[in-house]
Amino acid sequence: MTLPAPPTPAEPAIPSDEQPWLLWGPYLSERQWGTVREDCSASGDAWAAVDHDMSRSFAYRWGEEGIAGISDERQRLCLALSLWNGRDPILKENFFGLSNAQGNHGEDVKEVWHYLDNTPDHRWMAMRYRYPQAAFPYEQLIRENAARDRDQPEYELADTGVFAQNRFFDIDVEIAKPGATEVLLRYTVHNRGPTDETLHLLPTLWFRADPDRPAGEPPCIAGGAGQAIASHCTLGRYALEVEGVDASAWLFTDNSSNLERLQSLGAQGNPQMLPADAEGGFWKDGIHERVVHGRTDAVRSRPYGTRAAAWRQIRVPAGASVAVRARLVALPDSGQLAPAAFGAAFDAILQQRREAADAFYAARQDSTRDAHCLALQRQAWAGLLWNKQYYSYEIRRWLDGDPGAPPPPAERQHGRNAAWDHLRAHDILLMPDKWEYPWFASWDLAFHSIAIAPVDPALAKRQITMLLHDRYMHPNGQLPAYEWNFSDVNPPVHAMAAWKVYQRDAAIIGTPDRDFLRHVLHRLMLNFTWWVNREDARGNNIFEGGFLGLDNVNIFDRSQPLPGGGELEQADGTSWMAMYALNLMRIAMELAQDDTVYEDLAIKFSEHFFHIAGAMANMANTDGLGLWDEEDGFYYDMLRLPDGSARRLKLRTIAGLVPFFAVEVLDDARMEKLQHLRAHLDALLHRRPDLDALVSHWREPSRAPGAAPDDSAAPAAEGHTHLFSLLRGHRMKRVLNRLLDENEFLSPHGLRSVSKAYEADAFDFSIGDSRYALHYTPAESDSGMFGGNSNWRGPVWLPLNFLIVESLRRFHAYYGDEFRVECPTGSGRQHTLCEVADFLQDRLLSLYRPGPDGSLPGNGRPGECADATDGASPAPLLFHEYFHGDTGLGLGAAHQTGWTALLALL
Repeated sequence: MTLPAPPTPAEPAIPSDEQPWLLWGPYLSERQWGTVREDCSASGDAWAAVDHDMSRSFAYRWGEEGIAGISDERQRLCLALSLWNGRDPILKENFFGLSNAQGNHGEDVKEVWHYLDNTPDHRWMAMRYRYPQAAFPYEQLIRENAARDRDQPEYELADTGVFAQNRFFDIDVEIAKPGATEVLLRYTVHNRGPTDETLHLLPTLWFRADPDRPAGEPPCIAGGAGQAIASHCTLGRYALEVEGVDASAWLFTDNSSNLERLQSLGAQGNPQMLPADAEGGFWKDGIHERVVHGRTDAVRSRPYGTRAAAWRQIRVPAGASVAVRARLVALPDSGQLAPAAFGAAFDAILQQRREAADAFYAARQDSTRDAHCLALQRQAWAGLLWNKQYYSYEIRRWLDGDPGAPPPPAERQHGRNAAWDHLRAHDILLMPDKWEYPWFASWDLAFHSIAIAPVDPALAKRQITMLLHDRYMHPNGQLPAYEWNFSDVNPPVHAMAAWKVYQRDAAIIGTPDRDFLRHVLHRLMLNFTWWVNREDARGNNIFEGGFLGLDNVNIFDRSQPLPGGGELEQADGTSWMAMYALNLMRIAMELAQDDTVYEDLAIKFSEHFFHIAGAMANMANTDGLGLWDEEDGFYYDMLRLPDGSARRLKLRTIAGLVPFFAVEVLDDARMEKLQHLRAHLDALLHRRPDLDALVSHWREPSRAPGAAPDDSAAPAAEGHTHLFSLLRGHRMKRVLNRLLDENEFLSPHGLRSVSKAYEADAFDFSIGDSRYALHYTPAESDSGMFGGNSNWRGPVWLPLNFLIVESLRRFHAYYGDEFRVECPTGSGRQHTLCEVADFLQDRLLSLYRPGPDGSLPGNGRPGECADATDGASPAPLLFHEYFHGDTGLGLGAAHQTGWTALLALL
């Protein structure tokens, strides 16, 4: 069999007016300090290598950070907002938070900000930052969190009392682009407090310290006629103008590390701390020194450097607002630029862009939904788009160091990610959260792609193909897991994501992108082979997997060797692989409609599915002990010990619900051209009726006439849909009995990650002299596993809830209205599987439905989220990492709009 060569995916279509609108966007991180990329220490302790106190003096190598920051797509030139309230000990240039060691539940940002709006081309963006008028309580936050243990909640900024009597500024940042190379910014400062206050507002422009820039004139920012002119050999020349700022109010220094200060803080041995382009001892922190400490010698007397800020001091009356406007614009070839008109014409452009954004979303939202649902959906997409980040990381350069710089310690060559020296990333990626997770994680990225596809399918496709590129995928076929350990293993959800994005793209564009699908299939075949060869140790179609993204859901750290040795055969790892096989089969079937060579691949992956499914159904193991437990009606992991014995870990977690995801419903119309596949399946299941009886209804017609097997297909012909799944009626009902039990998985706001049955009585397990226990923990975990910042022992997580809802709808497409289950368990009420999906979906949406007191459970603790202040706009929303298993309270990373943005699809 000869397969056609995989196509190279095309770049996304340029908008119809042919302007490169994506040149400028919200591509800055919100925390570059504490990341693996900026750590070249021997110890590999990234949080200590560059901490928050060092950050204002450290010129980053691999990326930049800022408040409401934008940059060009290669992050050559950056623009962000700096602030000072006249009382803080430092200039506010980035968001403050605790490192992993400082927080009683791991790293945690201690600021309040919201993403309000954004469009895919970033012609319109809006966000809000809440800044205290008193001195920011840095030490208080560090001290109090250090005094708390894991059984206590995190101590947040609002808990300090710094927002009492509304003594804070809300700074609304609105950004609009009249053209691809012109950016208008309006900073509106609202004084919410009872007294007049002064705010120092400094739009700051700088060049990233990039050792790889092409040879030519070095980048420079020079002053002239009240402007800062930034010149770069490949980006060109840009001017920044700020309303009310003349030439005397510009501050110039260099974006270079203050080596002396960093060494005084104990930052030794990091070769990235070189002064770089500095001339005459002017450093990155010079602007801080000038504004906060009045040191005129900390900035240049002459207007040039690689970092500049426009210093505007504004007096804001109590309860009033003051706006400051700015413009960043490419200079014409003539070098002449008309001064910006900071008045009605400027504001009119922002209003036009806002109205265009309204029209864009109106065309993509269901106008029959209530205003609250529409705001939830739009802010979810806005958060996804604000979480776009320029991600640069070359492992070989990171290990060896830059030419002309001292090499990193030799320990780095055998430490973190050393086996990934092929990885070269210089891309715009959808991050999980640009403060707590300002680096990609591969399975997060798959869900981000699904969530963003309804408004930007080109971006969604680009995210998937990017991860499958040779620059990311290991030569052995493994996908990188996440920056802290690329060699860990995340669930193989990328074929599922690619299929969903393909469907959504076809529905929007009107033409299916088969080239995208072919490219994905060719690349994922390499990854599938890696899984089969590396994660099935016994060759019995039961998969170990390891970490699989669920962190501390088990009693063991699944990334480490098991206590006493042995192997852990995983219910979730094996189920993910069954799903993966079905996803690839479905993709191959789609491509085979045009090219029959793909029919052989559909056969290959259908066989993989049946063998995996058979192994899960007790048929692969000579001892007859499989992952399904008939007595309990649940799927469990299996521990196989070196002495040959095997023990089920009868621990009910969300890992045992992953079998729901392996489901496909196909209709005869799709099989019409695939007679070879059909004949092969008939022959296989004729030989192995045990497989057909346990895991499939391939040869039995649907009892759901007219059902659509997927969300984009036309209704199937009556009685001619067929089921591939790990769950048939009996086992499905047994598992659903636990899934829908409010004393187990079902919470008021979705499905818990661990059964509530372990709240009063912990799960206990002993191996030799060692004993292990796991309690149901509905909020932050009490476990120190994965640094104390892993929380899969009870909370509600959106991605797996989303997949269960989707799977139930597919099962209903086959079983129809006659198949009913009790929901909730013990209620006596019988519902179809579609009604159960609706029921779960409603509980998930209740996270952001106002309660009796008007609060939204999912929005987090009081004070974390700002209230609406104009009486008309919807309340700003936060999209948390996970949610309390009993109350729905938003917890963890407060801006993980990544996979929590899946709410937009519900």
